[in-house]
Amino acid sequence: MDPLAFFKCMSDDTRLKSVLIINQLKEACVCDLMAALALDQPKVSRHLAELRKSNILRDERRGKWVYYQLHEQLPDWARAVIRQTAENNPLYIANALTKLSLFKQQDASC
Repeated sequence: MDPLAFFKCMSDDTRLKSVLIINQLKEACVCDLMAALALDQPKVSRHLAELRKSNILRDERRGKWVYYQLHEQLPDWARAVIRQTAENNPLYIANALTKLSLFKQQDASC
């Protein structure tokens, strides 16, 4: 993976938060990210497509839902950047994780 492409893709707030959330949860679907980020489906899907195209995420279809995980071929240095960003900036996604938790408590998740 080209570092320039990785950092360009990760420079967007929505994409960075999505990756950090997925890293924390190990996987997430579009509806999870919609709830966490308070964004509509087309916007979340567009950002996830960019992350897939850059091989940062991979997707897996299960029935009518698509789940996203960090790509298994993501280089160690890129995983380390994601992990260290999450560890050193917990407040960056804290609000999003709270929203997602409330969403899941309502049994509104996929």
